[in-house]
Amino acid sequence: QVELVESGGGTVLPGGSLRLSCVASGRPFSDYPAGWFRQVPGKEREFVATITSSGRSRDYADSVKGRFTISRDHAQNRVDLQMNNLKPEDTAVYYCAAGIYGPFERGYKYWGQGTQVTVSA
Repeated sequence: QVELVESGGGTVLPGGSLRLSCVASGRPFSDYPAGWFRQVPGKEREFVATITSSGRSRDYADSVKGRFTISRDHAQNRVDLQMNNLKPEDTAVYYCAAGIYGPFERGYKYWGQGTQVTVSA
């Protein structure tokens, strides 16, 4: 019903920045709250950021607070994650998701395929 596609991943030096984007098709993205999660091999997927349908409320994991910003653009059917001051421990596959406002993975109904972010010297 809803397809999510992430883009913008890549390899950056520690302290660098990346901007990830997630575009929805099938339904307007504005119908759903959304979030970003990340996962490394052998570990569970973890919460990064979430945003309400309106975009007026946002929340973040403590590990990224002050460095990452989630935003959305209804006209472009898109949710973004701006990542600044990246650290090696931020290296992961990043996934966008839609369905709830909050940190709980099992509440989200729709998931993208992920985009790789690598922070390395």
